[in-house]
Amino acid sequence: MRLTVLVPGGSGQLGRDLAALASSSVDVVAPGSAELDVTATGQVLAAVGALADRARETGSAPVVVNAAAYTAVDAAEKDEERAFAVNADGPRVLAAACAARRVPLIHVSTDYVFAGDGSVPYEPSDELGPRSAYGRTKAAGEDAVLGSGASSWVVRTGWLYGKSGSNFVKTMASLEASRDTLSVVDDQVGGPTWTADLAAGLLELASRVAGGDGPEARILHCTNAGSVSWCGFARAVFTRLGADPARVHPCTTAEFPRPAARPAYSVLSPSSWKEAWLTPMRPWEEALDAYFAAAK
Repeated sequence: MRLTVLVPGGSGQLGRDLAALASSSVDVVAPGSAELDVTATGQVLAAVGALADRARETGSAPVVVNAAAYTAVDAAEKDEERAFAVNADGPRVLAAACAARRVPLIHVSTDYVFAGDGSVPYEPSDELGPRSAYGRTKAAGEDAVLGSGASSWVVRTGWLYGKSGSNFVKTMASLEASRDTLSVVDDQVGGPTWTADLAAGLLELASRVAGGDGPEARILHCTNAGSVSWCGFARAVFTRLGADPARVHPCTTAEFPRPAARPAYSVLSPSSWKEAWLTPMRPWEEALDAYFAAAK
């Protein structure tokens, strides 16, 4: 079955990796925010309408994968209104448009919707407790999508890094070249996820959804397998750069205060993804190896 996929947020690192997976059987349209502002109702209605029409003309199945988000976590503390517009109002408008044209919607969310005070991987059914403006607005976006009446799924992920845009891996690579040593927090634990792997998983889900075989569970978790602290992740990056990982020193969150609270523990359980019979995500270490191999 041929897919026609609309990816709002197409200029971001996940959106670009989704676009890169376009093929003879998957037609990906990935507009950036300058081309499709998810907070602009008219633009959203037109884009989803064009998607439905294009799919009908080409005999393909339409799906929307929403990768648009306000991800400036610290800035959101002072601009929660804007973050809410992009992370909650935008998905609400998008979901309404999808419901009207009977187009399935996959909405990408985040580990920040949890309080981060747990000690075992979070399941989709666990109680939410966002501690930052970013987390609150993303949680509101989930509610808007799932309560819209659209055929919709929420996919939570976290600690994303990819070829495009700014991310932790690129920052660590830059600091390795410019500093003798650096301190990285060691009391925050999560699951690093390569956007190329996430994109492949989302398109697999999109194919299932478009074929009428979407998972019964409407909230899924998708990250590369395993977990690590930011310090451990930084050391892994150094190792793959051929640098001494001992140059990365552990510190506490209290020693590195930020405007927005970070989850101390935000590991997402892979159970929902596996139970939906979707391809299990490989370990984060293998994904990081593949990222560096692809960058050569």
